[in-house]
This record gives sequence, structure tokens and C-alpha cells, in this order.
Amino acid sequence: MILKCIAIDDEPLALNLIRNYAAKIPALHLIQTFNDALSGAEFLRHNPVDVLFLDINMPDISGLDLIRSLNEKPQVIFTTAYKDFAYEGFELDALDYLLKPITFERFGKAFQKALDYYSAKQIQAESHPESLVVSSEYQRIKIALSDIEFIESSEKYIKIHLVKAKPVLTLISLNKVLEKLPEDKFKRIHRRFIVNVFKVKFISNQKVQLTSGVKLPIGKTYLHFIEEWLHY
Repeated sequence: MILKCIAIDDEPLALNLIRNYAAKIPALHLIQTFNDALSGAEFLRHNPVDVLFLDINMPDISGLDLIRSLNEKPQVIFTTAYKDFAYEGFELDALDYLLKPITFERFGKAFQKALDYYSAKQIQAESHPESLVVSSEYQRIKIALSDIEFIESSEKYIKIHLVKAKPVLTLISLNKVLEKLPEDKFKRIHRRFIVNVFKVKFISNQKVQLTSGVKLPIGKTYLHFIEEWLHY
């Protein structure tokens, strides 16, 4: 398993250090580095990565605000000289929090956390490849993936729309349920919607029409789905 990553930091020396450390780890592929948060955020909106090494205290927007602005969030490893932001970092489900100056040993431990996370996710997907288990109305329900047409976010809940049954409502975020689904079958197309790509009948005017006739919008940050869908 090779994890794709980028690094965002306004300090050139910090970026050079991350480049050097990443080059020593064969299973870590550093795609690109950015010295400002806005450019890095724009890249992330169109290029999904596994891991983001992110400074917190930057002049344009903070790393914390950058993460809050993203619909699709990679696993985040904060890199900062300030201890004060640790609590906020973990509130945003950061994978790790590295204090500068960062040693290679500490960098390696953070990478191992990321590798463990994605390894566990892969094992989970392989052990239950054809179903999704959720809690609904005080019950544990197993849903066949082939029965899911699309998933809709509704405040703190999501609504799982099924082909031949009434929707299932469960208390979980859209990001969390997406982690449980196979990436080759389910794609996020909007901040509120995930679709089963095999239930998409056609795409027109930045909208998908599903086999049931339901039409859903494609968000501006998810327009890459149109090109991806053509390859299915």
C-alpha cells in the first residue's frame, strides 16, 4: 500500500524537511507541496489524497479553517510550532499533531498511524464487501450495497435511499459512511449526496439521473465525477 500525500506550510524549511522525510519512506508518495493554504485547498478540491501534512498558523487562512472548508477531508497530520492548537486539531479528527522541530522518528510514527488507518479500512472493506451495517431505530440493520441508490445528508443524520424499500435513517455523517463504502462503487457528487455509480442512468446539465428517475445535482467541487463516471 502506497499513500498519496501533500504538504501545506508557509515555511520553506518546513516543506524541505517534509520532502526529505517523505523521500525516505517508500510507502509514502509526496505528490506536491504548497506554501500557502489557498492554493493547497484548491488542489485538494480537485485531487483527492490520502494524507495531508498541514501547518496551522499561516497568513492567509489557518490550517484549521482550511480543513473546515473542505467537503472531502483526507487524514490530516498537523505540523506546527504551537501547542495551543492541539485540542482544536483533535476536535477536527486529526490523525496526529507534530510539534516543530519534527524529528524523522516522530514523522515516521505519524505516517505509521496513517498506514494503520488505511490498512484497517481496506480489511474492513474486504471482509464485508457486499453490505453496509448501520444503526437505525435501536436496531442494527445490514443493507446490501446493490440495494442502495443514493445517500442523502440531513443535518446530523443521513438518509439511505433504497431501490425497493423505504429509506433508512441513521445518525452518522456523510464522510463517515463514505469511509465504509467501496470507493469503486460509491462516489460523493455534492456536499449532501453520495450515489451508487451503477445506479446512474445518465448525466446532463451537471445533474445525474438515477435509474429510478430521481435527479440529483453535482456540486461545483465534484464536477470531476462526470469524467470518472464515463469510465464505468
